[in-house]
Amino acid sequence: MSATPLTPAELDQALGELSDWSVQEGQLYASFTLDRATLPALYAAVAAVEDQANHHASVHILYNTITFALDTHDAGGAITALDTALAARLSALAAQHGSRPSGS
Repeated sequence: MSATPLTPAELDQALGELSDWSVQEGQLYASFTLDRATLPALYAAVAAVEDQANHHASVHILYNTITFALDTHDAGGAITALDTALAARLSALAAQHGSRPSGS
């Protein structure tokens, strides 16, 4: 996958397929709420997927909420296909761990 920034049309199309995600401050952003006891397992799964993809989200955990922000450093902080692909994988992992979107 390319580190080329997505065009506005490409980003709009991707967001149509990423219902849990929005663009905030130039990054793809999503926040999920889940049982606190399940959160460590979700984070471990996220870390494994990120390492496999060699692409990493900014992750913030607070109580029972995990928040992801994605952009591509190699593209000057723009959103690329690398980000949308990882976003889809993170949403799938979050759902597998019983989370629900928390107002991204």
